[in-house]
Order: sequence, then structure tokens, then C-alpha cells
Amino acid sequence: MRLDPCDLFDVRSLLSEEERAVQDSVARFVDQRVLPIIGDCFDQARFPAELVPEIAALGLLGATLPVEYGGGGMDAVAYGLICQELERGDSGLRSFVSVQSSLCMHPIFAYGSQAQRLRWLPAMARGEVIGCFGLTEAHGGSDPSSMKTRAVRDGDQWRLDGSKMWITNAPIADLAIVWAQTEDGVQGFVLERGMEGFSVQDIGRKMSLRASSTGALFFDQVRVPEANRLAGVVGMKGPLGCLNQARFGISWGPIGAASACLREALAYAGERELFGRPLAATQSAQVKLADMARRITGAQLLALQLGRLKEAGRLQPQQVSLAKWNNCRMAIDIARECRDLLGAAGITTEHAAIRHALNLESVITYEGSETVHQLVIGRELTGINAF
Repeated sequence: MRLDPCDLFDVRSLLSEEERAVQDSVARFVDQRVLPIIGDCFDQARFPAELVPEIAALGLLGATLPVEYGGGGMDAVAYGLICQELERGDSGLRSFVSVQSSLCMHPIFAYGSQAQRLRWLPAMARGEVIGCFGLTEAHGGSDPSSMKTRAVRDGDQWRLDGSKMWITNAPIADLAIVWAQTEDGVQGFVLERGMEGFSVQDIGRKMSLRASSTGALFFDQVRVPEANRLAGVVGMKGPLGCLNQARFGISWGPIGAASACLREALAYAGERELFGRPLAATQSAQVKLADMARRITGAQLLALQLGRLKEAGRLQPQQVSLAKWNNCRMAIDIARECRDLLGAAGITTEHAAIRHALNLESVITYEGSETVHQLVIGRELTGINAF
């Protein structure tokens, strides 16, 4: 019996029956609903918003949150598998779900009041309210502690000024989780579309994540009620805790992108004839394909152990950094190599490799660039902060 080329170590056998069922349901959705349209969406720079109700119906928004808040009550590995299958379709679709679930619903659940949870989470789980996460600023990039956005207490309200940049979902969002400096430290606020002084600008001309909606947020004397403050956390541990949730999913997502590229390259190499024989019959092609399978296998095992550590409550941020760094680097290298194996055909979006390669340029950068995660591990190894 031949092994699955994208699961040489039968990692799937290590999953629970429920986890396999989740993976299978998302895989069917990706095959039937995403893959037929996503190339055109990428070409047109259009987020496929028509898929959001179906994504919500599958229970993929807030999948790990308790059922009483509209969540799916799933374990960490199931959420990772959701991200993996969605990114097999497109990084933009996985980014949408990551932002909605990990960066918006999670802080409301973890840092918000019961009233805030009941007000927003069920509607967000149904896909009726879309969120975005306002942390990154144009000047700050990988240094969120340098944020200039500021909130000043004014009676039973807060007055918020500043801006945020490179915000996924911003142009389509109904609310924004915005982090701002206050006299007590960094705090989070839920801003709602239509608040006076709150505006959004679409970011176009992207060559990456074209099937994702990206924008900038601007705040000019925005009056935010105290009831919209996430009072459960003060300081950078609030937004960094959210990022850690998102990075966990991002560690799984690129495995899907890499697997999609490998399967496409295998099919092409088996059919494409050069110098009288299939490309797959050449040593150079086989060495490249074998190396891709090796790297995917390592990433799968790393992600699965990451999930089990998270479920056991023993996950450390440094472990997430290592997984995000390793798996994003694995996927972008494989996508580029597959593009090369496809030859001239690889530069068109009729094939997936170039689309995944371009998308992964963003994935390897956001939620902490590769260099940032390398320095996190370096600091852990040496005890010296080189930031």
C-alpha cells in the first residue's frame, strides 16, 4: 500500500475521531466551495464574503469557545486542523477565520465582561458581526509597544485618537478590537462601525492575500463608552495573549498550503514529459519532491505536539514562535519550489503554487516576522535579549 504523499507518518491516525470528523468536514467545504472560486477571487482582489454564512454554519468561528457563547467547544488540535484545511484553500480565508476567532472573539471572551460576551460573541459566531484587530501601527511594525494610539478617560467615556495599519477584515468589519495607550498602560476597547470620528480606509494594490480584505483604521476624538472597554486586562499581555492564540492557528495553516502545492506538483510532474520521459522520472524532481514531503512531515508532527501541549495547559509562547517560524518557512520554500517545477505554467493562478507563494509572503511576516520569532528562540536559548 502506498503512503499518502502528504501524510507519510500517518499523523492522521494520532487524531481523535472527532478531530478527524472536523478535518473532513472542512476539507469537503474547501474542495466543493472554495477551490472552484478562489483563483478568480485572488485575480479580482475580492474576499469571498458569500462563503461567510457557510463558514459560520460549520462552526468555524470561535470554534474553541464554549457553546453557550455560540462557540463550538472544540479542542486546540481541531482548531489547528480547521486552519490547515482552510489554508489549503487560501491563506486569505484562514486569515479571516483567525482574526474573527483568535483576535476578536477570544479577547472579548478572555478579557470582557459577561454582558460583552453575550452582546457580541453569539452574533460573531453566526457570522452576523465581523471583527478586526487593531494593534499594528504604520511606524511600529514588529514593535507594538511603541504604539501612539491613545485613549483618555473622560467621565463615563474614553476619547481615543490614533491609527492602525495592515488590519485584516477592516473594510468589512462591524467592530474593531483596538489597543491603545492609557495612563494606566495599554488597554483594549471595542469600537463599533459608525462611531463618530472612526473611519476605515481600504488598502489596495496588494500582491499577497488578494482574496482577503485589508485596511487602515483612523480615530479622531472617537468617544468610546466605558461599557466597551475590555476591563479584564491591562498592559501588553492583553494583545500579546491574543497574538499567541492566532499564531497557534498560523502554525497549522501553512501545512495546508504546502500540501496543496505538493499534490499539484506531483500531478504535474507525473504528466509533464520532457526529453522523452515524465518529469517525475528524473532524479532532480524526485529529490525535490521527497524533500518537500520530509519538511511537511516534520511540520505536521511539530504542530500536533503544539496542540497537545496547548490542550494540557503547558504551552509556552516560545514553542508557538518556533512552530510559526518553522512551518511558515517550510511552506513558503515548498510553494516556491513547486512553482519552479511547474515551469512557465507555475506563474499563472490557474495553478495554486504562485498564489500560495505570494500569500505566504504575508503569513511569514504577520503575527511576528520570521526574524522576531528567531530572536524569541535566541533569547530563550541564551537568556540574552537581542531585540
